[in-house]
Amino acid sequence: MVSASIQSIVPLPLQPAQWEALQAAYAQPPRAYHHWGHIEAVLQGYAEVAACPGWRQPREVALALLFHDAIYEPGQRDNEARSAELARTTIPRWWPDAGLDIARVAELILLTARHGQLAPADVDADAALMLDCDMAILAAPPAQFDAYDQAIAEEYRGHVPGFLYRINRRRFLRGVLEQPRIFLSDWFHARCDAQARANLRRAIG
Repeated sequence: MVSASIQSIVPLPLQPAQWEALQAAYAQPPRAYHHWGHIEAVLQGYAEVAACPGWRQPREVALALLFHDAIYEPGQRDNEARSAELARTTIPRWWPDAGLDIARVAELILLTARHGQLAPADVDADAALMLDCDMAILAAPPAQFDAYDQAIAEEYRGHVPGFLYRINRRRFLRGVLEQPRIFLSDWFHARCDAQARANLRRAIG
Protein backbone atom coordinates (compact mmCIF):
# COMPACT_ATOMS: atom_id res chain seq x y z
CA MET A 1 0.00 0.00 0.00
CA VAL A 2 1.02 3.59 -0.58
CA SER A 3 2.29 5.28 2.55
CA ALA A 4 -0.24 7.90 3.62
CA SER A 5 2.55 10.33 4.43
CA ILE A 6 4.16 9.95 1.00
CA GLN A 7 0.84 10.14 -0.83
CA SER A 8 0.05 13.33 1.03
CA ILE A 9 3.30 14.82 -0.33
CA VAL A 10 3.20 13.64 -3.95
CA PRO A 11 0.63 15.74 -5.85
CA LEU A 12 -0.44 12.84 -8.08
CA PRO A 13 -2.29 9.63 -7.16
CA LEU A 14 -0.05 6.60 -6.71
CA GLN A 15 -1.82 3.28 -7.16
CA PRO A 16 -0.56 0.24 -5.21
CA ALA A 17 0.97 -1.35 -8.32
CA GLN A 18 2.82 1.88 -9.12
CA TRP A 19 4.04 2.19 -5.56
CA GLU A 20 5.31 -1.39 -5.63
CA ALA A 21 7.05 -0.89 -8.97
CA LEU A 22 8.91 2.17 -7.67
CA GLN A 23 9.97 0.44 -4.49
CA ALA A 24 11.13 -2.59 -6.47
CA ALA A 25 13.27 -0.34 -8.70
CA TYR A 26 14.97 1.15 -5.66
CA ALA A 27 15.82 -2.34 -4.39
CA GLN A 28 17.76 -3.31 -7.55
CA PRO A 29 20.58 -3.94 -7.08
CA PRO A 30 20.64 -4.02 -3.27
CA ARG A 31 21.62 -0.53 -2.13
CA ALA A 32 23.06 0.87 1.07
CA TYR A 33 22.06 4.51 0.45
CA HIS A 34 20.24 5.03 -2.85
CA HIS A 35 17.24 2.97 -1.74
CA TRP A 36 13.64 3.92 -1.06
CA GLY A 37 14.61 5.54 2.22
CA HIS A 38 16.55 8.13 0.24
CA ILE A 39 13.44 8.94 -1.78
CA GLU A 40 11.39 9.34 1.39
CA ALA A 41 14.04 11.75 2.71
CA VAL A 42 14.15 13.92 -0.41
CA LEU A 43 10.35 14.00 -0.51
CA GLN A 44 10.34 15.36 3.03
CA GLY A 45 12.56 18.13 1.74
CA TYR A 46 10.16 18.59 -1.17
CA ALA A 47 7.29 19.00 1.32
CA GLU A 48 9.20 21.63 3.27
CA VAL A 49 9.87 23.60 0.10
CA ALA A 50 6.22 23.23 -0.92
CA ALA A 51 5.23 24.97 2.30
CA CYS A 52 7.70 27.79 1.66
CA PRO A 53 9.09 29.02 -0.74
CA GLY A 54 6.96 26.78 -2.99
CA TRP A 55 7.32 25.07 -6.38
CA ARG A 56 6.45 26.45 -9.81
CA GLN A 57 5.94 22.95 -11.28
CA PRO A 58 5.20 20.82 -8.21
CA ARG A 59 4.05 17.72 -10.08
CA GLU A 60 7.04 17.59 -12.40
CA VAL A 61 9.50 18.13 -9.56
CA ALA A 62 7.86 15.43 -7.44
CA LEU A 63 8.08 12.96 -10.32
CA ALA A 64 11.70 13.84 -10.96
CA LEU A 65 12.50 13.09 -7.33
CA LEU A 66 10.56 9.82 -7.44
CA PHE A 67 12.45 8.60 -10.50
CA HIS A 68 15.87 10.27 -10.21
CA ASP A 69 17.73 7.24 -8.81
CA ALA A 70 15.39 4.53 -10.05
CA ILE A 71 18.29 3.06 -11.98
CA TYR A 72 21.51 3.11 -10.01
CA GLU A 73 24.60 0.99 -10.56
CA PRO A 74 27.70 2.23 -8.70
CA GLY A 75 30.36 3.55 -11.04
CA GLN A 76 28.12 3.72 -14.12
CA ARG A 77 27.97 7.05 -15.93
CA ASP A 78 24.53 6.57 -17.46
CA ASN A 79 22.43 6.06 -14.33
CA GLU A 80 20.73 9.44 -14.63
CA ALA A 81 20.14 9.07 -18.37
CA ARG A 82 18.60 5.64 -17.86
CA SER A 83 16.46 6.89 -14.98
CA ALA A 84 15.28 9.80 -17.13
CA GLU A 85 14.38 7.40 -19.93
CA LEU A 86 12.48 5.20 -17.48
CA ALA A 87 10.51 8.27 -16.39
CA ARG A 88 9.79 9.19 -20.03
CA THR A 89 8.33 5.78 -20.76
CA THR A 90 6.57 5.17 -17.45
CA ILE A 91 4.87 8.48 -16.68
CA PRO A 92 2.66 8.56 -19.81
CA ARG A 93 1.39 5.06 -18.96
CA TRP A 94 0.71 5.84 -15.32
CA TRP A 95 -0.83 9.30 -15.76
CA PRO A 96 -1.93 9.46 -19.43
CA ASP A 97 -4.33 12.39 -19.03
CA ALA A 98 -2.53 14.47 -16.44
CA GLY A 99 -1.01 16.99 -18.87
CA LEU A 100 2.47 16.55 -17.42
CA ASP A 101 5.59 18.10 -18.90
CA ILE A 102 7.55 14.87 -19.25
CA ALA A 103 10.48 16.55 -20.96
CA ARG A 104 10.85 18.76 -17.89
CA VAL A 105 10.86 15.73 -15.59
CA ALA A 106 13.63 14.16 -17.66
CA GLU A 107 15.58 17.43 -17.71
CA LEU A 108 15.49 17.65 -13.92
CA ILE A 109 16.64 14.05 -13.52
CA LEU A 110 19.55 14.60 -15.92
CA LEU A 111 20.68 17.60 -13.89
CA THR A 112 21.35 15.33 -10.91
CA ALA A 113 24.36 13.98 -12.84
CA ARG A 114 25.96 17.41 -12.42
CA HIS A 115 25.95 17.75 -8.63
CA GLY A 116 28.89 19.88 -7.57
CA GLN A 117 29.39 21.30 -11.07
CA LEU A 118 26.58 23.84 -11.27
CA ALA A 119 26.28 27.45 -10.15
CA PRO A 120 23.01 29.16 -9.20
CA ALA A 121 22.97 30.99 -12.54
CA ASP A 122 23.01 27.65 -14.39
CA VAL A 123 19.55 26.55 -13.24
CA ASP A 124 16.07 27.93 -12.60
CA ALA A 125 14.43 28.16 -9.19
CA ASP A 126 12.72 24.75 -9.24
CA ALA A 127 15.83 22.97 -10.48
CA ALA A 128 17.96 24.63 -7.79
CA LEU A 129 15.58 23.63 -5.01
CA MET A 130 15.18 20.08 -6.33
CA LEU A 131 18.93 19.52 -6.60
CA ASP A 132 19.34 20.93 -3.10
CA CYS A 133 16.76 18.46 -1.76
CA ASP A 134 18.97 15.71 -3.12
CA MET A 135 22.12 17.22 -1.59
CA ALA A 136 20.60 18.09 1.79
CA ILE A 137 22.20 14.98 3.31
CA LEU A 138 25.50 16.88 3.25
CA ALA A 139 24.09 19.13 5.98
CA ALA A 140 22.81 16.30 8.18
CA PRO A 141 23.94 15.99 11.80
CA PRO A 142 27.47 14.49 11.93
CA ALA A 143 26.42 10.94 12.83
CA GLN A 144 23.84 10.86 10.02
CA PHE A 145 26.34 12.30 7.55
CA ASP A 146 28.91 9.67 8.55
CA ALA A 147 26.33 6.90 8.03
CA TYR A 148 25.61 8.31 4.56
CA ASP A 149 29.31 8.46 3.71
CA GLN A 150 29.80 4.87 4.85
CA ALA A 151 26.75 3.72 2.89
CA ILE A 152 28.12 5.24 -0.33
CA ALA A 153 31.39 3.39 0.26
CA GLU A 154 29.43 0.17 0.81
CA GLU A 155 27.63 0.61 -2.52
CA TYR A 156 30.92 0.91 -4.38
CA ARG A 157 32.56 -2.02 -2.61
CA GLY A 158 33.14 -4.76 -5.16
CA HIS A 159 32.66 -2.35 -8.06
CA VAL A 160 35.70 -0.08 -7.64
CA PRO A 161 39.02 -0.89 -5.91
CA GLY A 162 39.04 0.58 -2.43
CA PHE A 163 42.04 2.85 -2.95
CA LEU A 164 40.57 4.25 -6.16
CA TYR A 165 37.20 4.83 -4.52
CA ARG A 166 38.81 6.75 -1.67
CA ILE A 167 40.76 8.95 -4.09
CA ASN A 168 37.72 9.72 -6.22
CA ARG A 169 35.41 10.20 -3.25
CA ARG A 170 37.77 12.67 -1.61
CA ARG A 171 38.17 14.50 -4.94
CA PHE A 172 34.39 14.79 -5.27
CA LEU A 173 33.88 16.00 -1.70
CA ARG A 174 36.74 18.49 -2.00
CA GLY A 175 35.29 19.77 -5.26
CA VAL A 176 31.90 20.32 -3.60
CA LEU A 177 33.54 22.09 -0.65
CA GLU A 178 35.52 24.39 -2.94
CA GLN A 179 32.39 25.56 -4.75
CA PRO A 180 31.36 29.11 -3.81
CA ARG A 181 27.87 27.68 -3.26
CA ILE A 182 27.21 24.10 -2.19
CA PHE A 183 23.46 24.74 -2.33
CA LEU A 184 22.10 26.48 -5.39
CA SER A 185 18.98 28.00 -3.84
CA ASP A 186 19.08 30.82 -1.32
CA TRP A 187 16.63 28.87 0.84
CA PHE A 188 18.88 25.83 1.29
CA HIS A 189 22.05 27.93 1.33
CA ALA A 190 20.91 29.88 4.36
CA ARG A 191 19.78 26.76 6.20
CA CYS A 192 22.45 24.23 5.30
CA ASP A 193 25.75 25.74 4.15
CA ALA A 194 27.58 25.93 7.47
CA GLN A 195 26.78 22.37 8.59
CA ALA A 196 27.55 20.95 5.14
CA ARG A 197 30.96 22.60 5.07
CA ALA A 198 31.75 21.32 8.55
CA ASN A 199 30.83 17.77 7.53
CA LEU A 200 32.83 17.96 4.30
CA ARG A 201 35.94 19.29 6.01
CA ARG A 202 35.77 16.49 8.55
CA ALA A 203 35.22 13.84 5.86
CA ILE A 204 38.14 15.05 3.77
CA GLY A 205 40.40 15.14 6.81
